[in-house]
Amino acid sequence: MNSASLAFDEAVMPDLVALRRQLHQAPEVSGEETATAARIKAFVEALKPDALLTGLGGHGVAAVFDSGAPGPSVLFRCELDGLPIYETGSIDWRSRIPGKGHLCGHDGHMAIIAGLAGAMAARRPVRGRVIVLFQPAEETGAGAAAVIADPAFKAIEPDFAFAQHNLPGVPLGAAGIRAGAFNFASEGLSIRLEGKTAHASQPEAGLSPAAAMCELITGLPALPVRIGMAPEDALVTLVHARLGEAAFGVAPGEADVWATLRSIDNDLQERLMASARELATEVAARHGLELTLATRDRFYACQNDAEATALVERAFAAERVAVHRVDAPFRWSEDFGLFGSVAKSTLFVLGAGVDHPRLHNPDYDFPDVLIGQGVRLFERVARELCG
Repeated sequence: MNSASLAFDEAVMPDLVALRRQLHQAPEVSGEETATAARIKAFVEALKPDALLTGLGGHGVAAVFDSGAPGPSVLFRCELDGLPIYETGSIDWRSRIPGKGHLCGHDGHMAIIAGLAGAMAARRPVRGRVIVLFQPAEETGAGAAAVIADPAFKAIEPDFAFAQHNLPGVPLGAAGIRAGAFNFASEGLSIRLEGKTAHASQPEAGLSPAAAMCELITGLPALPVRIGMAPEDALVTLVHARLGEAAFGVAPGEADVWATLRSIDNDLQERLMASARELATEVAARHGLELTLATRDRFYACQNDAEATALVERAFAAERVAVHRVDAPFRWSEDFGLFGSVAKSTLFVLGAGVDHPRLHNPDYDFPDVLIGQGVRLFERVARELCG
């Protein structure tokens, strides 16, 4: 496949860059992407897709470019949401919403998928259909599950699903992928311990959770090795702890410990979460404390399908991109993993630059040069499958 077979026209790049920067200025966090979805809907609607779905799993938007002929359904997905982080960069298009920023690159990912939609509109697929999906609530891990559970998703359920994520620390424009495990599963666990407060001069009159809290602070990070998991396959990170109130006259009566648990696959993740709950239950019972457990921000592991991965690797070769070796799965999580339960799916990374500010840094900004590259890679995959 040569460059002449692509419908993507570099002349549209200024429009895609402008869209990306407009999105960057008006970030909305997970579950609140109303204006972002409306902007995307207006952009894609002008391309006259064969079907346009809105409100998917919350604020999701999907456009379908249908050949009308038998063939695979191929989905390309990006994310709508920003982060609750105050942007500190000095760019002209910095966030205008205090305390919120597109500091993970989802604005750039949307521009790439918008560009792909334009290429599909310029030349419809020959067989099957191409679906572009702008997914809500990626940052909390809630969006993919909500989209897939939405009854409207059944009409666009794909045979293949593809996504990419930019990655600082990797040379600009270099691309990386591997079959099999690609991203860890993760989930947050909050543990609340409740005893009884007392006067600080008579701590024996109360029931302090301090000792139990200390056991959990040391026990949770050691849990993967304790239950026989390899260090490279799982980890527990303490992210928050609080004991009592900031008052010298009061012996504490409650404590909170938060941890993020990560594993290389979903089965290991279930085992790790169960073991953490058991540890908290045992420690609380031994100290005579009331226990409340809660979980949030669940991400499924990304397991890249071999056939879908090979399609992307051929696109890398056709575009002559530098290949960044991915020898082990990434410990960070991505809400794309659940699409592997309904389609042959694969996720790859595009380098944002070795010295580029890292994801979620307050001065991060998506490199515009990746927009055209991302569109071309995705279009090559789409054309191979759908003509």
